Amino acid sequence: MKNYFVALMALAAITACKNEQKVTLITVDPGHFHAALVQKSMYPQVNPDVYVYAPEGEDLKAHLGRIEGFNTRSEEPTSWNEIVYTGEDFLDKMVSEKKGNVMITAGNNLRKPAYIRKAVDAGINVLADKPMAVTPEDFESLKASFEAAERNGVLLYDIMTERFEITSMLQRDLSRIPAIYGEQLPGTPEEPAVTKESVHHFFKNVAGNRLIRPAWYYDVKQQGEGLADVTVHLVDLVQWEVYPDVVLDYTKDIEMISAKRWPTIITPEQFEASTNCKEFPEYLAPCVKNGNLEAYANGEMVYKLKDVYAKVVVIWNYEAPAGTGDTHYSIMRGSKANLIIRQGAEQGYKPELYIEPTCDNINYEAELTAAFAGLLKDYPGISLEKKPSGWQVIIPDSYRNGHEAHFAQVTRNYLQYLEDGKLPEWEVPNMLAKYYTTTQAVKKSHEL
Repeated sequence: MKNYFVALMALAAITACKNEQKVTLITVDPGHFHAALVQKSMYPQVNPDVYVYAPEGEDLKAHLGRIEGFNTRSEEPTSWNEIVYTGEDFLDKMVSEKKGNVMITAGNNLRKPAYIRKAVDAGINVLADKPMAVTPEDFESLKASFEAAERNGVLLYDIMTERFEITSMLQRDLSRIPAIYGEQLPGTPEEPAVTKESVHHFFKNVAGNRLIRPAWYYDVKQQGEGLADVTVHLVDLVQWEVYPDVVLDYTKDIEMISAKRWPTIITPEQFEASTNCKEFPEYLAPCVKNGNLEAYANGEMVYKLKDVYAKVVVIWNYEAPAGTGDTHYSIMRGSKANLIIRQGAEQGYKPELYIEPTCDNINYEAELTAAFAGLLKDYPGISLEKKPSGWQVIIPDSYRNGHEAHFAQVTRNYLQYLEDGKLPEWEVPNMLAKYYTTTQAVKKSHEL
């Protein structure tokens, strides 16, 4: 009898656990390592069984290898069970079987719009890696997908990890404190009020291992140009910081002033080291000049968002110098101070935030100190350190959890939105505004 009750209790516990797991993930064609980073953590409401639909190949092998690495690591191993289908009809099979209710897509951006539309038409929620659109034509497809998602009662959302970078969070919060920042300046096309620049590298390590990129990553028709890829994060931050929680209308709130593009030159040796491919594929032949690949991964745009001029720059180098990595620079110009994020040699290539006053106010330091104290309830442990040009915000290491950890933070937010049955009111219109901005920049850069 005792054994009977023990078994009954165990069955009840398993049943309760399954009832709590309201989300089952579907991963489609995971060609980018971001698909795996969503699963670097476990979530109590997510079924550990994950259904993967993808073509056979190196992309799939790399994805499954990363998940296996998470499952077998020594500290806090995950327990995902990947159930894989690799038939040529994998996309149709995903829809017909409908094994899960949230599709994760991170990979070839040429195919991504079709994956998204197929999922939302089938009533499947979508958590998509950026970018969801890389051309003006993709933008029209994305608009239709959002309309279908609304009709079918599902949530289409992109993974904006940079909102969880502590320096960006503090820059946003400080800009909302008039005693510190004053009013947002409008700027001009020549001196925008907000500038965001990022430098990235093709050859790098991820989760402790050398990142092998698929060859198509270098093809702007499949990955997208720099102006439509990483800039999605930067444009998102401009909107999120300058107009927090404001619903934007892309048809009237955005004016593209200028945009330009230029290539990163990749040698055959560099291409092989980063992709394991000994030669450039045929589809890259039009981009090969004098034996080297011209990858149009770099871009700059200046645009007006409502009343504020903004500048966004993205640069892709092949490899970071030893001891360095990807970098970010950001400045927001207020009537009392500039809020600046720097990540150079002086900062040890770690993002740091500075408050540099621009007003002639002898009481500014006292006002700053008093207003800054109000942030401590949300960010205990932060402090100010006087510098020749102003103050540095001293941020405890406990807030610096790293880019890879941000994927879990985005996913937890999305799971809460699923529980609520809706996204914040401003998210969908602002996603449309963001992708309109990036795809219009691509269009304008080709007009030169």
